[in-house]
Amino acid sequence: MQNWKRALIFGSLGAGTFFLLTGRRGAGIAFATVGAVALAAEYPEKVEALWRNAPYYLEKGNQIVAVMSRIGEQIRRGDWREVMPQR
Repeated sequence: MQNWKRALIFGSLGAGTFFLLTGRRGAGIAFATVGAVALAAEYPEKVEALWRNAPYYLEKGNQIVAVMSRIGEQIRRGDWREVMPQR
């Protein structure tokens, strides 16, 4: 990959992340979209594989969020012994 493409991809994805984290959602989505499109144009076969495996990734993400939610709920209730298993 040429340096200017790498700079475009990582720069726009980084700027998109920054803007999303600072609350400027519109700019964040725009920059992230530019980075994602440039990356997809460079590696179409990788994007196709990612698209095919999207249900798997979404399921794993949902599992992680569910576990984190249960842990947060236990911490909120003060059930520390359930959060940190005994050895």
